[in-house]
Amino acid sequence: MPLYCSGLATRVPHVLGNGRIINNHLISHHVGTLFFSRHHNSSPKHNLVSLSKFNQSCLCCSSSSSIMEEQTKLDSTPSESEKYSKEVEVAVRAVQMACALCQRVQGNLISKTNGQVQSKDDNSPVTVADWSVQATVSWLLSESFGSKNVSIVAEEDIQKLCKADAAGLLATVSNTVNECLAEASRFGLKGPNISLGTSEVLEAISRCNSTGGPTGRFWTLDPVDGTLGFVRGDQYAVALALIEDGQVVLGVLGCPNYPISKEWLSYHHRYHRIISKLTPPTSESWDKGCVIYARRGSGEALMQPLLHVNQKLVWPNSVRPVRVSSIDNPSLATFCEPVEKANSSHSFTAGVAHSMGLRKQPLRVYSMVKYAAIARGDAEIFMKFARAGYKEKIWDHAAGVVIIQEAGGVVTDARGRPLDFSKGIYLEGLDRGIIACAGPKLHDKIISAVDASWDSSGL
Repeated sequence: MPLYCSGLATRVPHVLGNGRIINNHLISHHVGTLFFSRHHNSSPKHNLVSLSKFNQSCLCCSSSSSIMEEQTKLDSTPSESEKYSKEVEVAVRAVQMACALCQRVQGNLISKTNGQVQSKDDNSPVTVADWSVQATVSWLLSESFGSKNVSIVAEEDIQKLCKADAAGLLATVSNTVNECLAEASRFGLKGPNISLGTSEVLEAISRCNSTGGPTGRFWTLDPVDGTLGFVRGDQYAVALALIEDGQVVLGVLGCPNYPISKEWLSYHHRYHRIISKLTPPTSESWDKGCVIYARRGSGEALMQPLLHVNQKLVWPNSVRPVRVSSIDNPSLATFCEPVEKANSSHSFTAGVAHSMGLRKQPLRVYSMVKYAAIARGDAEIFMKFARAGYKEKIWDHAAGVVIIQEAGGVVTDARGRPLDFSKGIYLEGLDRGIIACAGPKLHDKIISAVDASWDSSGL
């Protein structure tokens, strides 16, 4: 038998039984047979088949070649635990950078009014942070994965920045982006060799022009979710998710003002700033932020502390798992709802809460921080029932949905059906509203309460 065949003996640790999978390596049945024949052929009765030396050589080489081809395929295919690992790491690092950018801009907004707050067509405020985060994340994803391989659905466009009277605003956005990218190495990412020009910043923003859909891969980005909370110095989030063939496969939420103690969520950020000046900081004082993320199918959601000034991000940056609350008694549960009344019915939510026995005051929080609160076990329920004519956008929910699900929670529409992220930029077919909660028992009770009172809701 040729020496080439002796290499099969090195594969013995992987061969058990008839073609079983060992250490993620598929070993075919005939490999085990050849190995047995090779080492137990002192007597003819042990040979399974009488072959000429030529045929033995061909069979062995053919089998070895087949094994090598199969092994090459397996080695080039990431295991389930490794799938999306690069995407997760790049996304988390990018969101960490985006949060640092937002903190600087928010600090300026709180300290003074300097013309950085603009108004969009839908009358919600837009800040330098929105455009700057979108440009920064878009640039980082394109550099990490190649611009031809990156498709992004995002909230902002460049129309306002391209107006003749917006030169000063555009310059501020460009400076903010370059200031952030200059620190890329601190976050473990590669920044540009030279500062980006205004045209390059506009290109990065406008690159986020995907319309999504049922096939292919695209990212969704809400650069500053909860812009009103951001402008008021309150809660907001940077939300980034990856969608593949209509399924959210990973989500990252950066929550720069998320407090370590959930009791602080009931207070305005400015109130805390006053209190913190009067009392020394403790372990229960205001957290300086966190990033929560999850990969579909992993069965876990993870949380990193936000990177502080002059720190370097050493992956995975003191990560720890988070889990939804185990509370399933409505009288003990805390529920969240949007602060804004414009796109959510507080009165119907209150009626549902009362009918199912929720006794605690609602926790009204800006942005997808509500999703983070449930994933971390600080609240049990989030209900949102939009008013007629309002359409939910995928970037407002994608990251939060996968995080809660992997943390052990449930997210559906108010009919109990999964949210559909395959129809473009809107959650088309959404029935009544959105319900997220810590477990199936609470979820079933909410669905029943909605069914019982929907006809009288007026929504």
